[in-house]
Amino acid sequence: MTGSPDASGAIGTRWDTARRVGGYGAAASLSLYLVVKVVWIAAAALGHVPADFGGADWIVLNAVTVGMSATGIVLGLVLARGGKWRIPAAPLVFFTWVSSGFLIPLLPYTLVGSVLGAGKEDTGGDGGDVAPSWEMALIGIGFTGMAIGLAIALPIYMRERWPAAFLGRLADRRRTAVRRARAAALLSAAPTAVWAVWAAGGGLGLDPAHHDLLDLNTRLLLGDSALWTVLGAWSVLAVASARSDLPAWLPTALGFTASGSLFAWGGWKLAVALLRPGGYATAEYPAVAIVLNALAVAGGVLMLSTLLDSLRAAGTRAAGRG
Repeated sequence: MTGSPDASGAIGTRWDTARRVGGYGAAASLSLYLVVKVVWIAAAALGHVPADFGGADWIVLNAVTVGMSATGIVLGLVLARGGKWRIPAAPLVFFTWVSSGFLIPLLPYTLVGSVLGAGKEDTGGDGGDVAPSWEMALIGIGFTGMAIGLAIALPIYMRERWPAAFLGRLADRRRTAVRRARAAALLSAAPTAVWAVWAAGGGLGLDPAHHDLLDLNTRLLLGDSALWTVLGAWSVLAVASARSDLPAWLPTALGFTASGSLFAWGGWKLAVALLRPGGYATAEYPAVAIVLNALAVAGGVLMLSTLLDSLRAAGTRAAGRG
């Protein structure tokens, strides 16, 4: 059974190959995005910045994304190397959680957006003038390639390192952190409902002066965010209650990614809403943006905490049986 993982944590050759291809592919893809950001910073140093940004704001914003992309590249290499690099659990979980939360949930949006033709003039989320097509192509390949690579390599790596969290069925486990799971679902309910309303064309909480910012591309992103938040809430409730006879890996993987999305995107949007780089304006009222994204961050943290409690409990039982 060289292609199948076993209960000891060891994986077969086909899974090992898939993890290495996914990890190296993710690192290579995100390198393209890093190149574009370095070019933008160099151009800004020479005085070439978007019309609606100051030079310092633009450099700082892109320097942050350079650091994030460099971290993502290192993460891809770590996943590719597997057990050969024994990275401490805490930083590994945090960075994989944030990275997968930023990128993997964008895959459905990318697929639907490409069919509907949304985002053709998007600038990669940084605002400003429309970038040349070659830059946007590299950014798109970087994001999509990293997301696909993470979606392949990360579950295999985590299954190999923490098999107890992914093996078996939920019905064979005991209840754990049920109240925390319910609190996470409750906290995320408000942003989910509002995002769904905006995605459907509603105007609840939107600033009429900036209503035009909510185009098709943005509505698709909001709908994607609402979908993943629902998946996250369902996952942690299923894991915590241990009532379902689902295979444990499914809600664990979905919950990890969805909670990371709430935390990563909620934290990013919260920072932008508070700092407003380059006079950035949101489609919603500033107070609405701050409250919703703060709730998203809190919900994501509680979801991850619930999953980690389940992992510890499963690991303890597995050790006891051993």
